[in-house]
Amino acid sequence: MKKYISILVFSLLLAACTGEEADGTAEGTADIAYDTESYGVEESELQVSDGEEGQDAETENSVEDVEVDSAESNRKVIYTADINVETDDFTAFSNQVQKEAARIGGYVLESTLYNEQAEDLKSGQMTIRIPQEDFHPFLDFIEEGSTKVLDHYVSGEDVTEEFVDLESRLKSKEQVEERLLDFLAGAEETEDLLKISNDLAQVQEEIEMIVGRMNYLQDKTDFSTITISIRERNVTLTNVNDDLNTWQETKQQFMKSINSIITTLSKLSILIIGNLPVLAIIGVLALSGFFIWRKQKKNK
Repeated sequence: MKKYISILVFSLLLAACTGEEADGTAEGTADIAYDTESYGVEESELQVSDGEEGQDAETENSVEDVEVDSAESNRKVIYTADINVETDDFTAFSNQVQKEAARIGGYVLESTLYNEQAEDLKSGQMTIRIPQEDFHPFLDFIEEGSTKVLDHYVSGEDVTEEFVDLESRLKSKEQVEERLLDFLAGAEETEDLLKISNDLAQVQEEIEMIVGRMNYLQDKTDFSTITISIRERNVTLTNVNDDLNTWQETKQQFMKSINSIITTLSKLSILIIGNLPVLAIIGVLALSGFFIWRKQKKNK
């Protein structure tokens, strides 16, 4: 009898423990369900995050493969150059540079011109965007067309890694955006709608920033930037200058002679006109003396 009572008590205790565990499990499940329903965005974020972890691992592997395969053939490098040249004819050289840039699909971004009044020489600066594949040939064209290259600087910035990272981030953000749109379409509670809308707006803003940066890098790598400083040099021809100097000296001597004559006549005129009253008195006295002398001579 005692044996049966002991078995019965043990069965009741076991049933009670099992019931408590079931209640705890049910309660935890209810809590989880409640949290999931009332905070649907976080569920999406967790799901996307979990998915992203797996996708990130796959993406990293695929990105590494892509980088290895196309490291040499498809790198994104931003090329810039600064070149300072001299030319005999500023206008002709600058026109040639602009025509060549337009021919290969480039364009002039900025252009300045300065006139040096003292020597009647021109100088200026041009900033040109050139398709990357024509970057080095265009630099050769400038060097060959100029009279002298004073200095030359070329630099390159490899942005391949940043661009690949942006592409990966963009894909992840677009997946998050797609899931948020799905949750937004299925949301019924106002609180859920507001929360999902805010998260969606933030994700879309991040997507716009990533796309903007990618477009900027793409433009900078597609078109290289070249800044050209041009200075017109003073051309001197020795033989011509000698002939010019001889003719110039002849002209100068002739002008000196004319100036001497004009100066002498001018001084004589000033002397006569300035002393005209005195000369008039002297003339009158001279004429009077002459007539008196002549009259006396006749009387004799």
